Amino acid sequence: MTLVGVVATVWLALTGQLGLYIHPRYFEFTAIMAVIGGVFALAALALAPRGIDDAHGHGDGHVEHEHDHDHETDASSETSIARRTLGAIAALVIVAASIVALLVFPPATLTAQTAVQRDVDRTSADLAGDAPSLTGADPSTFTIKDWALLIRQVDDPAAFDGQTATLTGFVAPAPGDPDDTFYVARFKVTCCAVDAQPIGVPVHLPGWKDRFVADDWVDATGGFARDPSGGDGLVLVPDSVEPTDEPEQPYVY
Repeated sequence: MTLVGVVATVWLALTGQLGLYIHPRYFEFTAIMAVIGGVFALAALALAPRGIDDAHGHGDGHVEHEHDHDHETDASSETSIARRTLGAIAALVIVAASIVALLVFPPATLTAQTAVQRDVDRTSADLAGDAPSLTGADPSTFTIKDWALLIRQVDDPAAFDGQTATLTGFVAPAPGDPDDTFYVARFKVTCCAVDAQPIGVPVHLPGWKDRFVADDWVDATGGFARDPSGGDGLVLVPDSVEPTDEPEQPYVY
């Protein structure tokens, strides 16, 4: 299993897909440690002692044991062999499952279901950091994280007059799964996918379910206004929402 993990990690690093699981700042460290771990695993296998199964035999000094004792020994040996066989089968199943999970199935990003489970609305509201300034800035350089910060730290829609946002992310249902609002979302990774937190910007688009489903990647362009549905906060009122391909780097940092 260690070797399977090493092969999977090195393969992901060589194919540029390690970013689906960890922050880029850990790429070099992870690849080096994977190679070192592989070397130690091979050394451990090479140096492991080889046991000799003598479950059915005894030394010459035991050949005159009583018949009943022989039966008890045979039964104990058969039980031990059965347990070892079951253990070996279980180990093979676990290793085979690891090979399928790590080497056969293609790597994939976290999904909209995870975003809903981790509460994209709450984590977006709890974003740490200062929003970029709208004065004299080029909105085309803003990331989805920047816009999520802005609409939660600047709640006056007049501040966004003349500003156009372009957001790329996956479709995630808004809390309560309304028919007129969804989130354009992405995951913010601090260390690895385990700690990834969904962030997003609500988009007001009545009938969006007729065009998109959860996990579809979209480009949304428009301005910000009070939620026409009467909800709290600002939402993107799009001029256009078009399907797009998942970017090579789906996460933000």
